Amino acid sequence: MTAQNELRLLPWSGPEGKPCYLSTDDRDGYMSRLADNIESVQLGTAAELLKQATETLGDEHACPEDMQLLAKELTEALRDVLRVATSRSHLLEVSEPHCI
Repeated sequence: MTAQNELRLLPWSGPEGKPCYLSTDDRDGYMSRLADNIESVQLGTAAELLKQATETLGDEHACPEDMQLLAKELTEALRDVLRVATSRSHLLEVSEPHCI
């Protein structure tokens, strides 16, 4: 079993929005691969949304409803990207030797 400081933050939330963690030493296991795939989709979605945001913000005829929807989608994507960054940063800290 993995030590507490080696738990992987998963790219989805549990009940009541609480974070989910994976405890495994197998980075090629089913759940690890599933998490990797979901993170990849989340990052791709964020990249596409960034392109859409650039276009929408450059459109002087964009209506307030479009801007509100854009802000909501950007907020969701940013939350996902931050979760991926936090998870991957933690994985790097655990797997790479520390230099002093």
